[in-house]
Order: sequence, then structure tokens, then C-alpha cells
Amino acid sequence: MKKINLKNKKIAVIGLGSSGISAANLLNRLGAYVFVSEIKREEDIVEQIDQLKKGIKYELGLHSEKILDSELIIKSPGVSNHLPILISARERNIPIWSELELSYRLINKPMKLIAVTGTNGKTTTVTLLGKIFNDTGYKTVVAGNIGRPLSDFVDDIDSDTVVILEISSYQLENIVEFKPDIGCILNITPDHLEHHKTMDEYILSKRNIFINQSESDYCVFNKNDIESYKLSKSCKSKVVYFSYKKKVSNGVYYTDRKFVINLKKFNICYQELTENLKIPGKHNIENVLAAIAISSIFGLEPDKIEKVVNEFTGVEHRIELVREIDGVKYFNDSKSTNVDSTKVALESFDNPIILIMGGRDKGAPYSPLKNLIKNKVKTLLLVGESADKIKHDLFGTTKIIDCIDIKTAVLKAREIASENDIVLLSPGCSSFDQFKNFEHRGKYFKEIVNNL
Repeated sequence: MKKINLKNKKIAVIGLGSSGISAANLLNRLGAYVFVSEIKREEDIVEQIDQLKKGIKYELGLHSEKILDSELIIKSPGVSNHLPILISARERNIPIWSELELSYRLINKPMKLIAVTGTNGKTTTVTLLGKIFNDTGYKTVVAGNIGRPLSDFVDDIDSDTVVILEISSYQLENIVEFKPDIGCILNITPDHLEHHKTMDEYILSKRNIFINQSESDYCVFNKNDIESYKLSKSCKSKVVYFSYKKKVSNGVYYTDRKFVINLKKFNICYQELTENLKIPGKHNIENVLAAIAISSIFGLEPDKIEKVVNEFTGVEHRIELVREIDGVKYFNDSKSTNVDSTKVALESFDNPIILIMGGRDKGAPYSPLKNLIKNKVKTLLLVGESADKIKHDLFGTTKIIDCIDIKTAVLKAREIASENDIVLLSPGCSSFDQFKNFEHRGKYFKEIVNNL
């Protein structure tokens, strides 16, 4: 890992989200000439502009040819590679990096760099890993798609640091040299197709997590997930599997309420850990299996892993119990931003469900939910821009009511719910039609529920 010198380099940053702001400020501090380009108008991003350091030049409302005067372009997550200005930049052979690639080139070599990707489960798995390493006494940085960008921590990382990254498909675009010591792909199901255009493009972006790894590195795969397992066959680093359904000879699996570590192939001990989880659902068992595999590869003691795993209470906005009113439990699953995550949430309950769905559509069909909706959901309350498409795809499965917004949906749920019902916000869509992000949506839902 060779650090680079960017002093006096002309660098454009496209996008003023948290990654773009962090990258721009870091580059400015390192002595680069920074130019930021943001498509939104000034009135829409006043707070973001205020976070830029003095001396950073910017343009708003367009991506002009000023960008092409750069020696390097840093592309924020979510900015399309198909932007005309980026096509022009590639024609001029201007390098285009992600913020992840930039940060990787600038950090000191850590003790270990761990990176987790997947369609669902990333935040839970990374949060659990952060707790495991913190509680076992390691200096730990948790960054990426969770909380703060890696570029915020460039000065904090040294050879005593364990870096744990949650990485989205957006962040894995435009990497060049980035590679983790231990990578992980939890699962791959349709998501972000409005950005990647095809499922193949989406899968290829996930593949980038191990594309630069060598035979001395590790990558952890879900043996029960079709696309994850397929990718494992093209991985040149040491492959470790986790499995909820079957025993594996080189990995970690679940059986008879035990987590079994079977990594003797890599000279790592065979060990059984008792499962006494506080977080519900098969998906969380898979997340825990991945975390155990990564922790075991690192060399943590099994009894310490077991203790933290069984104390872990989950993350905010992911099947989070808000409160119980008159025997009805209200759950916040605002982190559900795709169809598969709603499927996972529905599979976590046996009681009748009043489901609140909708938001900004991401290009995938909702029809894979048909059987679950028919068998588990007594009423489906629709909100947001995607309501008509969801109604079309799930017509005939259960009673469907248009509610327009979350407040109306919660009040309707309160009106129609019976004792032992579950009221579940699991949108299956992004939040950007009515909210800043899924956290904003989840906090709003909780505020309404707590005021009932």
C-alpha cells in the first residue's frame, strides 16, 4: 500500500454528499487544488456547502467542462458512470476514482482492513464486527457506507488499527488498487438497478471487493446465496464459506442452535459456539455467521466472539421494536430499501402483519413478495412514489390501502390493528421521495408511533 502525494494536483470532486464533502476537505488539507461540481441547486444544499473548507471552489446546478481541467476526478457514490462529463473524462484519459479508492491510497497500512458488501445485512454485520473488535481490545475504525466515510479517518489509522468497512456497490465502482485483507459478500439480490442498469453490472460491482486480492488474502462468501457462491468460483484469494443450511468443510455453519467454526483447512481451530441471539430472523443468523468467520480468520478467541455475539441487540432501523400498544407491536424497518430486505423482514414474524410499504422505486419488481404478502399480511398500506407500481405487482394478494404518507399509514394501522398484530414499516424502496435518507424516515416513523 503506497501512499500518494496530491499536493498541487488539480482534482475535481463530483457530488456533495457526505463522501464528496469529506474527500474535498481532505484533498484541500493535503494541498490539492479542489473543484467541486454538484448538480443540485444552492437552495437545496446550503448545509453541505457550509461544510466545505475555505478555498474550495465549486459549481452548482450543472456538471460543466471545468471538470475536464482536472488531473484526477473523485466520483461520489450514486453518481452515474454514464454522465456525459465522465464519458468525456474517460476519452481524455483522466483517472476517475471513488472516495474509497482515494482514502485507500492515503491511509497508513492498518493491522487489518476488513470490508463487507452485499445487498442486505451489511450494517448489522459491520456493526457487530466493530463491537467484537472493540470489546476484545483492538483499536477499531468502522467507516464507509455506515456512519462516516473512510476519508474522515485518514489521520487516525496506523499499524495498530483494525479498519472495518461497510461498502456499497456504488463505492466499489471506480476502484483501481483497493483491496481488503479480509473481504465478505453476504448476498446478492436485485437492487440499485436504476443506477447499474442491469443485474450483471450490479454483480460485477460487488465482485470488485476481491478483484485485487492475492492468495494471501481471504474472502468470505454465503454458500446458500446463488450469486455470492457463483462469484466465489472466480476468487483467487482464500475462500471461506458460511452457511445457514448445511455443513461446510472450510467455513462456519449453523446447526442445532450452534455456530460451528470449521476452519482447520486454514490451521484455525474447530470450535462450537452456543447460539443465544437477541436479534430475530434467519437473516441475522447469516449476518452473525459472517462476523464469526471474519473474526475467526483474524484469530480472535472463540469464547470472546461468542460473548459479544449473544449480547448484540442489533441496529437502529432494522426490524427495530419501537413500542407495544394494546397488544400490537410496532417495528421500524426503514433500512429496508429493496424488495429482498422486505422479504427478510416478513419472514421474521409469525403473527399477522399490517405492512407499510413504498417510497422511491429502484427498478426491481415487487412480485417476488406475492406469496409472503398473501400468507402473512392482513393489510398492505402504501405510501410514496412507488405506490401504483406496488399495487400493480401485488394486486390480489391482500387488502391494499393507499395512504400517501407514513403518518397517514400509521394512523390507519392504529385504527385497524388487533391484539397480537404486527405493524411493520418495511418500505422495500429508497426514502428519497419524501425524506433525506432511510434514517430520517425511520426516526419520523418512530416519532409518530411514540406519539400515538
